[in-house]
Amino acid sequence: MSKGSQAPGAAASGGGAAARAKRPSVMTKRQVRWRNRIIVALALFACALVLERSGALAALFGTPGDVYAAFAIYLVPYLVSGYDVILKAFKGIVNREPFDEHLLMTIATLGAFALVLFPDTGPHMAEGAAVMLFYQVGELFQSYAVGRSRKSIADMMDIAPDYANVMRDGRLEQVDPDEVAVGDEFVVKPGERIPIDGVVTEGSSDVDTAALTGESMPRHAGEGDEVVSGCVNMTGVLTVRATKPFGESTVSRILELVENASDKKARTESFITRFARVYTPVVTGLAALIAVVPPLLFGLAWGDWVFRGLTFLVVSCPCALVISVPLSFFGGIGGSSRMGILIKGGNYLEALAHVDTVVFDKTGTLTNGTFEVVGVHPAGACPAPAEGDAAPEAAPADADELLRLAAHAEAFSTHPIAASVRGAYLKSGGAAIDQGAISDVSERGGHGVSARVDGHEVLVGNDRLMAQADVTSQPCELVGTILHVAVDGAYAGHIVIADVVKPDAAEAIARLHAAGVSKTVMLTGDRREVADSVASRLGIDECHAQLLPQDKVDQVERLLAAEPAKGRLAFVGDGINDAPVLTRADVGIAMGAMGSDAAIEAADVVLMDDKPSKIAAAIRISRKTMRIAWQNIVFALGVKVLVLVLAALGIANMWMAVFADVGVAILAILNAMRCMNVAKMAR
Repeated sequence: MSKGSQAPGAAASGGGAAARAKRPSVMTKRQVRWRNRIIVALALFACALVLERSGALAALFGTPGDVYAAFAIYLVPYLVSGYDVILKAFKGIVNREPFDEHLLMTIATLGAFALVLFPDTGPHMAEGAAVMLFYQVGELFQSYAVGRSRKSIADMMDIAPDYANVMRDGRLEQVDPDEVAVGDEFVVKPGERIPIDGVVTEGSSDVDTAALTGESMPRHAGEGDEVVSGCVNMTGVLTVRATKPFGESTVSRILELVENASDKKARTESFITRFARVYTPVVTGLAALIAVVPPLLFGLAWGDWVFRGLTFLVVSCPCALVISVPLSFFGGIGGSSRMGILIKGGNYLEALAHVDTVVFDKTGTLTNGTFEVVGVHPAGACPAPAEGDAAPEAAPADADELLRLAAHAEAFSTHPIAASVRGAYLKSGGAAIDQGAISDVSERGGHGVSARVDGHEVLVGNDRLMAQADVTSQPCELVGTILHVAVDGAYAGHIVIADVVKPDAAEAIARLHAAGVSKTVMLTGDRREVADSVASRLGIDECHAQLLPQDKVDQVERLLAAEPAKGRLAFVGDGINDAPVLTRADVGIAMGAMGSDAAIEAADVVLMDDKPSKIAAAIRISRKTMRIAWQNIVFALGVKVLVLVLAALGIANMWMAVFADVGVAILAILNAMRCMNVAKMAR
């Protein structure tokens, strides 16, 4: 097929109204004119065929005049349908890049007309005109298929905002998002798309993030919350302060990523390109040898062997391979973007298909990355001490009172654990913290905090703080960070803080194993008992804890060294503090990257939401895309080799050649378009 359409381009382009105007429609004006020209050529060809087969030409011009008349009337639909192919072939010769499908078609079809000079072979003008005509039908179908895929992806990723509402002279004015500077405030009405990343300064609303994450559940946004461009405001009016220029906002970066994905070709795509460059001149030379050598060396009929050579040329066009393989990758990349899975190029899609080891960071990837109170155990409700341990001194405190005292003691601390204690207290229905009841607050680095609350001395911290105060702490069966609480020198109980596992984390590991991933590994800087507990709950095969960032790189290096030749290792992290490991892995996958520049930059695959279960879907999509691409390669080459042999033996005619070229190409394109159906591919 034509080189102008062999590499599908951008799904959509970010960066202002001009880029948005580039989105293709299903049938462009050029395609409409092309279609109309083909219809005219088909009508003319049908008239010529009727005149020839009815004997009208023989009655009017006699013999051999009817042959020359047929030459003239078939030449008209031939030129109407194929003049642009002939021009492209000529330009290729002038530009010293002659060996493409245009030259093959031009030589083969003009050669069929030239056979009029060999009366003993019979007329072949009808075949010559038909080959060009059906070639153009295939070209138009291919152009339409690529255009439809592009438009489909543009519709899926139709997240580029058309305008931003800015208050000027007391009234809202619609301006291009490029005109909004960092720090400017803009208004987003219900039903409008958020144009630029920013922070809500006024109002609250539910925000639809489906275009970015593929998820249907909206997120609530209120004053102080960050919102990202491309999401749809659903219910209330929001006033937002821009934190990034439009060109650097999430929507622009995503659209740029999808657009540039086709530039990073997979090895399979590159192989097809290299193959076509060698294949085309080789088959052209073989066709010339078939046409010339037997008549010159063995005195066989020129017309017969020239016709075989021309048929060989028609069959040899590498159209199906040149378009269907890139279209498969384009469809897989574009289709996965519908699910909030952004793959940066065909090379990463291909590598993802061979992943057999998936390595996870824990915090922010398999867990939420935020501390939460998972247990409040007053002294009387604690598990019994182990035999030989001293019983703790009792202090009259129920769970609510224990949490209240700890929250007040931690009232002025900026530590994330302190924030989680205060948050749990307020969520439990506790009254606002009375700062007037708090005095003598002292932070004890690495130990905890002490404070006087309502006149009582309260200690909140680890077992080392309890030991310093000669308070016997009590162990807990829950895994997590234990905050012991003592009141007036007596043990009151403890609070368990843990990083909560994501709801679909266990499902993600199960799906990966079901998809054929042989090993899952978790790397974390957390304590050994916490890491082992999470790994056991999720069904992870291998776990390494208490690792520094460099230790994680060393572990990945070790795992990479153990990989089989065809295996690939993927590392999944949050993309912010895991950049070295994301870069070192065969495939770096960033989790929850909506609005995260670091994630988009560091990773090869970006998951726009926080769901690790999307990883298995990405692997399934990549594997099915590769399967479809190889189906096209095997089918196209198999049919072509068979018909090429038949053409060389003089068994295949021009009509069979048309099927081997145009028919195979159309079937391959239809197969490639299945890559867009991610709903089935992800299962």
